[in-house]
Amino acid sequence: MKRDYFSHNTSSERRFGEHRSGTCMALIDGRFLIWMAQQGAVGTTGETVNRQGLLSLLSQALAHAGLDVDLRRIYWYSDRSDGLIIDDQIVRLVQTHDADGGASLLRSLGHDLKQLAEHHACDHVLVASDDERFLATIDEAQLSGVSVHLLADESARNMPQMVRTDPGWARLLAQADRRVMVNSQALADMLQGKLPTGMGLAVEDVEELRKSMHEVITAWWADEPEDLREDLRDALQVSRGVPQEVDRQLLLRMRQRLARALSLPEKKMLRETLRAVVSDPAVGAAPASSGDGFPPDSEA
Repeated sequence: MKRDYFSHNTSSERRFGEHRSGTCMALIDGRFLIWMAQQGAVGTTGETVNRQGLLSLLSQALAHAGLDVDLRRIYWYSDRSDGLIIDDQIVRLVQTHDADGGASLLRSLGHDLKQLAEHHACDHVLVASDDERFLATIDEAQLSGVSVHLLADESARNMPQMVRTDPGWARLLAQADRRVMVNSQALADMLQGKLPTGMGLAVEDVEELRKSMHEVITAWWADEPEDLREDLRDALQVSRGVPQEVDRQLLLRMRQRLARALSLPEKKMLRETLRAVVSDPAVGAAPASSGDGFPPDSEA
């Protein structure tokens, strides 16, 4: 039986531009990240933060923005030492914002961005800051061939509103190659050392993703012959994992659907959705025929 595992019309399903890959560095203003975590989050974080889950959370947000990048390192700019020594994270101490209005942060982060661009040290840079004074430095880095993305909360989904309420940050976000959204609650949880909820995505995005996964898996399941269905049902009953070939097929279909790779938590959701579809009698009992007694595609 011939199976079409490759979509020939995926361009219409792509949300914003092409899937992109490469290496990435993150330049994070700790003061700004704490402020962003406090926007709309329950149990807001204080000045003491935990950065243990930062790389994972940012990687998930980048993937959701269509950036299947290798986040190599995080530079954390702060006016205080938190005493944490974390792999792939470097702390840059700067003056307090009250002392110099953010001038030392501007110099330190701006210098690092210029160095990365001049030495072609990476393909992408993720910046977390709302300081409009970075505009020229970001533009210069982009002209050097580096893609510069800005971290933002859900308010950046409504740019016309932001232009009215915060025109400086709106101009900065407009300069970015992509705006990488992170859920405030997930960010607050991570900075407090909790497991982030919702994979760093807004609730509506998680539900939309779950719906897409169900549609993809249901369509794939409907195309599978009954003997292979039975084999998969048996395999899932005796194993907590998913057969490698099935996993690859579904990950490929989701990558085509979203024009990006899934993050680790999203892959877990995909496998849980597969189990739900396979174990659902209504779905499992659905005939794979066209109604005339023959399979829809009987080609060898």
